[in-house]
Amino acid sequence: MDLVPALEEPLKQSLKSVLGPATAKVMAEHLGLHTVGDLLHHYPRRYEERGQLTHLADLPMDEHVTVVAQVADARLHSFASAKAPRGKGQRLEVTITDGSGRLQLVFFGNGVHKPHKELLPGTRAMFAGKVSVFNRRLQLAHPAYELLRSDGEEAVESWAGALIPLYPATAKLESWKIGKAVQTVLPTAQEAVDPLPPSLREGRGLLPLPEALLKIHRPHTKADIAAARDRLKWDEAFVLQVALARRRHADAQLPAVPRTPGPDGLLSAFDDRLPFTLTEGQQKVSREIFDDLATEHPMHRLLQGEVGSGKTMVALRAMLAVVDAGGQAAMLAPTEVLAQQHHRSVTEMMGELAEGGMLGGAEHATKVVLLTGSMGAAARRQALLDLVTGEAGIVIGTHALIEDKVQFHDLGLVVVDEQHRFGVEQRDALRGKGKQPPHLLVMTATPIPRTVAMTVFGDLETSVLDQLPAGRSPIASHVVPAADKPHFLARAWERVREEVANGHQAYVVCPRIGDDADEAVDARKAGGKKSPEDEAEKRPPLAVLEVADQLGRGPLQGLRVEVLHGRMHPDDKDAVMRRFAAGETDVLVATTVIEVGVNVPNATVMVIMDADRFGVSQLHQLRGRVGRGSAPGLCLLVTEMPEASPARQRLGAVASTLDGFELSRIDLEQRREGDVLGQAQSGARSSLRVLAVIEDEEVIAEARQEATALVAADPELERLPGLRTALDALLDDEREQYLEKG
Repeated sequence: MDLVPALEEPLKQSLKSVLGPATAKVMAEHLGLHTVGDLLHHYPRRYEERGQLTHLADLPMDEHVTVVAQVADARLHSFASAKAPRGKGQRLEVTITDGSGRLQLVFFGNGVHKPHKELLPGTRAMFAGKVSVFNRRLQLAHPAYELLRSDGEEAVESWAGALIPLYPATAKLESWKIGKAVQTVLPTAQEAVDPLPPSLREGRGLLPLPEALLKIHRPHTKADIAAARDRLKWDEAFVLQVALARRRHADAQLPAVPRTPGPDGLLSAFDDRLPFTLTEGQQKVSREIFDDLATEHPMHRLLQGEVGSGKTMVALRAMLAVVDAGGQAAMLAPTEVLAQQHHRSVTEMMGELAEGGMLGGAEHATKVVLLTGSMGAAARRQALLDLVTGEAGIVIGTHALIEDKVQFHDLGLVVVDEQHRFGVEQRDALRGKGKQPPHLLVMTATPIPRTVAMTVFGDLETSVLDQLPAGRSPIASHVVPAADKPHFLARAWERVREEVANGHQAYVVCPRIGDDADEAVDARKAGGKKSPEDEAEKRPPLAVLEVADQLGRGPLQGLRVEVLHGRMHPDDKDAVMRRFAAGETDVLVATTVIEVGVNVPNATVMVIMDADRFGVSQLHQLRGRVGRGSAPGLCLLVTEMPEASPARQRLGAVASTLDGFELSRIDLEQRREGDVLGQAQSGARSSLRVLAVIEDEEVIAEARQEATALVAADPELERLPGLRTALDALLDDEREQYLEKG
């Protein structure tokens, strides 16, 4: 992170004499480590204690492991084989123990001579390899090993201290080789420039950076490790929060046109025709947004809320306020189905207020236009004309809105729906269409834990809608274990028939569309069946076209079943959705195209096939499509995964709570933070090595406060060269752009 010349030296040079250029190449290709500084920030994952052996009893299958153990027994066997027909083949079997269990190591052929001499009973060593099973016993075949001698210079050097660091390694590079490389470059840690201001470091009793690096790589006690981790967590949290604070500070300097709605304009007319009262949450969030819109700097706000909490209503009122103030508002949706759905619901909610310039349009009306890639040329030309003349106050569209041809009369507000589906560049391109930077409102229906919001969207102010509007019904969710209890699945289809008999409708969701191309791929992947869990994993995911066919001829025979998926022509998709919304279809078998924005209050039951193939947040999103009316909703999560599997536990968590914030925490704890910083969009490795976003909530909150105060006092960080260097390292060009545009 804190790269200064000594720490910028390429590993190729610094490790030449110790481990050679091949090791440096593996480090660069497999671990993303290029410089001495990178290696110093490659921290041990855990530590082995000299006096305490790893639990061999807990070894995971098929994983690359490092264990510390003692040789109990070593035997050399001869055998005959195709390569050694006269019984001259040799196999060395070594049994190692750690008190909790035993493990067999096997070496073959010429590879037996060295271990046969070295691995004598009583010898202690570190062993690394991939755990496999042979004759129902766990074994490591041809493991790499490093003897742990308790005497001699080398041992003192390599394994100094009572704790042996185990590094995140790869099959091509064992942990102890990384350890040796780290020991070689560790003296340069003295030259690391500290990014933390001295007052902050001393005020919080944190170690200086060189000392923290020394203690994390070569600890003598557990207290050393704890002190080093505390310090290094602060580095990560603070440098990141400074980057975000500078972003917020820079945004606050930009000019924007204040947009304040008139007292008796479009917004008042709209509010007057609403058949219901806004929830307290909606009113509070609307006030926050209107306050932002009235300032002379662009609003940057994240609006997050539970599925069905009424985000669209809040966003629409913000758009109407901007139109009232003479500007235009654009809403960007991730798919055509969703753009059409939004356009339909906005025009329905607005009624004659959406008929500006038309006969029958109300006094304050404006025009609401739709712009998608599949529109006919004439309709598209008219929409573009309405935008450039300012006739259309509101435009709803897909990324077709971003094309160069699209020009606005006066773009005042951009609303981005479903943040996680939009590339940073796309949002930036739309923001560039205003004469001055427009206000920005980002909506997400995947609730984000507060700390993640502070870390990922730290440059956005956050508004949360956590109440459901009146009239919303609870959703009951259940896991249906199809493999263990087939009669549960039969009962699920009966429930669907019962709902339809009561005048309601159902969704059946599948992970795949089902055409030959993706089946061929899946068939290739499905070779060699193993455990029930593997079989459930290896089987191709269930597909819409097959499932619809089977249901129509089997358990749902006689019901009106239709399919919906992303490869259909947009007009066909729209027609299917219209029929379903009108109640002309009983069961819609679909892919996740229905995940967001589809609103059919009469749909009360959803069956999600192969539910284990979806993420936690996605399941929560899908489930939010039912229970949107006055009748209670039911969501059935069908899976073939065995009861003890992590996938089943994940589904159990989804079934047990409707709290999206709680689920997003579970999701994050399971996935860890690898993708927290938008790596999916920036292609960079996660810069979070010791900071855990969920566990280190306090550190992040405190770092944010410190960073905000520091940037307010010294935006260019002129008095803190060490911090500037650390920022440059964190924000390589790509990630700088990611934050720039976020």
